[in-house]
Amino acid sequence: MEDNRDFNERREYRRKRRVRNQAIAYICVIIFLGAAITGATIGITTLMKNISEKKQAEELAAQLEEISNQEEVVVEPPVTVEQEPVEEVDWLEEMVETCIAEMPLEDKVAGLFMITPEALTGVDKAIKAGDGTKDALNEYAIGGLVYFSQNIQSKEQLTEMLSNTASMSKYPLFLAVDEEGGSVRRVGSSSIEVDEIGDMADIGASGDTTSAYNTGMALASYLYELGFNVNFAPVADVVTDAEHSAIGKRSFGGDPATVGDMVSSVVSGLQDTGVSATLKHFPGIGAATDDTHEGMSVIEKSLDELKETDFLPFRAGIEAGTHFIMVGHVSLPNVIGDNTPASLSDKVITEALRGELGYNGIVITDAMNMSAVKEYYAADEAAIMAIKAGADMILMPEDFPLAYEGVLNAVKEGVIAQERIDESLKRIYRVKYRDRVEQTTEMSEEAEDTSETAEEP
Repeated sequence: MEDNRDFNERREYRRKRRVRNQAIAYICVIIFLGAAITGATIGITTLMKNISEKKQAEELAAQLEEISNQEEVVVEPPVTVEQEPVEEVDWLEEMVETCIAEMPLEDKVAGLFMITPEALTGVDKAIKAGDGTKDALNEYAIGGLVYFSQNIQSKEQLTEMLSNTASMSKYPLFLAVDEEGGSVRRVGSSSIEVDEIGDMADIGASGDTTSAYNTGMALASYLYELGFNVNFAPVADVVTDAEHSAIGKRSFGGDPATVGDMVSSVVSGLQDTGVSATLKHFPGIGAATDDTHEGMSVIEKSLDELKETDFLPFRAGIEAGTHFIMVGHVSLPNVIGDNTPASLSDKVITEALRGELGYNGIVITDAMNMSAVKEYYAADEAAIMAIKAGADMILMPEDFPLAYEGVLNAVKEGVIAQERIDESLKRIYRVKYRDRVEQTTEMSEEAEDTSETAEEP
């Protein structure tokens, strides 16, 4: 009995030991498989890394070999991206284009005329600007007004009249006067106390360009204070014989170079002080013995002779930047081919003044109510001829309403192209708006300076 119990205990012990050994074996297998999988993963990763590194090394070696085989390595500099310059805005041109584009045709045509306040309002003597002036300006948007001795009574009266007139116009106005000095002084010969300016012949004889400049500045100073912005001066005619010339001592003299120097200086003096200068009387009427106020005046000079003498002062004035040139009414048969007044001739205005001298400022006729014009042409006919010849402004036609209607109808009927009218208006408004643009530019520059100062630490 006891032997059987011992046998059974030994058998149970052997069974348990076998189960234990199997369990240990299973655990060892699992551990081995886990280790094998982990090792395989690590091995594969390492292998892939080695392959990648080997490939990169081979590529690098190939690149180095290629570089070493080149005779010269050219290293391109970095590309510099140039910044496009900022386009400057031509404010003057912008203002001019905008103004003209919005104008009705009637206003455009009226803007080519400069007339007296009497011609505008219909009164016999204009000494103030009231409702009549306002109504007339609303009907005719004229380009400017010119004043004479009869319009001047006192400084206060003249200043008020000019100021009121300017404020009543829907467009900027030219307010002009003949103030040469010497015998032609509308303001200087009135009761208004201003600087005494003598004959231009005396200034020319002195040869002193500083004196000429100061003369222009002195004239402009009191004209500007009164309200004028255009002076029909200086005279640019060359006069060799003052006693027999219709111009006389209004000219700086007979030497073209000296006259040119004086003219240039007066132009600068006037315009530096805020008043537009007007060279007169193209193409040069110093040799004329007859006065175009009284009738036809003929000069027999050829174009070459004019170029050698009479054109020189005008060229000097153009180089000085004159805003206006007035064309006279003399007849030049050896230039034009007949006795047509210079103011109505395209050979004088377009070919000579614009073409030969390269002038692109305002061309204004001499007064069209002079006998040299009105005895031969009706007011509308003369105005149309002047515009077609290249003039920008018609001064004092004998009959303003007739001249205005004549030009207006000529444009409507295609006799004068509207583009031709616009061309003149652009020249006119470049001068009228120049001060506004200069003020705008100065304000802009001051604002920029203030901004830069404010940004400084």
